[in-house]
Amino acid sequence: MIVLGIDTSLRSTGYGVLEVLGSRLVARDFGSVKNAAKLPLTGCLKVIHAKVAELIATYQPDMMAIESVIYGKNAGTMLVLGEARGAVLTAAADAELPVYEYEPRRMKKAICGNGLAEKEQIQRMVKTLLALDELPQNDAADALGLAICHAHTHTRFSTEEPI
Repeated sequence: MIVLGIDTSLRSTGYGVLEVLGSRLVARDFGSVKNAAKLPLTGCLKVIHAKVAELIATYQPDMMAIESVIYGKNAGTMLVLGEARGAVLTAAADAELPVYEYEPRRMKKAICGNGLAEKEQIQRMVKTLLALDELPQNDAADALGLAICHAHTHTRFSTEEPI
């Protein structure tokens, strides 16, 4: 099973490609999609969509794990995050890839045992769980964390449905 994890953001969308080999988890690729501060919104969305579509075409994942929308105090920021999420979800829909969403606390609990874990804790645990040579960047660590969370919770007996 191959899971594509995505941590959506307009300026730095994290991604992680995780292969599940029995009880072993192997990171096939991870990183982040960086968009320059001067790039307009539509340009950012185009870059995000293109990279996610490329990852899907390259790795042929069986499913995608994405962070669910969380409550935010700034409506403008939440709107932009929703638009970036839309670019990611459209790439998944184009490829008919099932998408599962996880709350940040659920991912943190699955990775660190604590739903309030800090970014650095997630980075260190992802590095350890996947036997990586170095700490993944924050957004990539979150994306890999989402993929790991999905791999641990989604079984053939799971009742969760894709979004």
